[in-house]
Amino acid sequence: MHSEQASVGLRLAAWGGLVFLHFPILIIVLYAFNTEDAAFSFPPKGFTLNWFAVAFARPDVLDAIKLSLQVACLATLIALVLGTLASAALYRRNFFGKENISLMLILPIALPGIITGIALLSAFKTLGIEPGVFTIVVGHATFCVVIVYNNVIARLRRTSQSLIEASMDLGADGWQTFRYIILPNLGSALLAGGMLAFALSFDEIIVTTFTAGHERTLPIWLLNQLSRPRDVPVTNVVAMLVMLVTMLPILGAYYLTRGGESVAGSGK
Repeated sequence: MHSEQASVGLRLAAWGGLVFLHFPILIIVLYAFNTEDAAFSFPPKGFTLNWFAVAFARPDVLDAIKLSLQVACLATLIALVLGTLASAALYRRNFFGKENISLMLILPIALPGIITGIALLSAFKTLGIEPGVFTIVVGHATFCVVIVYNNVIARLRRTSQSLIEASMDLGADGWQTFRYIILPNLGSALLAGGMLAFALSFDEIIVTTFTAGHERTLPIWLLNQLSRPRDVPVTNVVAMLVMLVTMLPILGAYYLTRGGESVAGSGK
């Protein structure tokens, strides 16, 4: 009896926590469709799609969206290549300094974003590289690599070594074995890692603040909008867009990697 009451209490607490966390998101979505010009009129006075037309007609919004998509795609591509190569090297071989390399790979996402941002900015200044699109991409790729690395190395640990040995015994070279055996087994892990890396890059703001210079990604645009109360309806529309663009890949990655050791992050 007591255990049943405790179970019900835990469920209520869990659902209460979820409602508490997601209620502000629901408010933003409601205000994105509010017909009132007033920023904080409650309850909403009606339903309109006008603010979407206004938002997507503004050049600053479109430029910020294009830049965020460009940076996220480039950072994801770099992370897929480097994360896959790193996971393959660290999984197959034991060598001196292996644990140190693993730590260096994971460190950018384990450290607070402000530390990573300051370190990257100092490195770029030392090398004489001016902040811009290149520095943003490099900054995002440093922590996106970890996402891909964790997914791929977790999948490699679940891949039967006998398949690779059988392929080599049957005369396949290294490239053929990679193409026909390893890559198909890594397909969903790579897709999930890429989707998570894209979502993480698209809405990243702390590291971007230190590496962007005069460039404005969508999260930085949103941060600047906090001082413009007249633009709150447009800001709500853009904030909802950011949430959708980041939420959908994360949900997709979850369904691709659910099931024991294949969950992203389990390789840490």
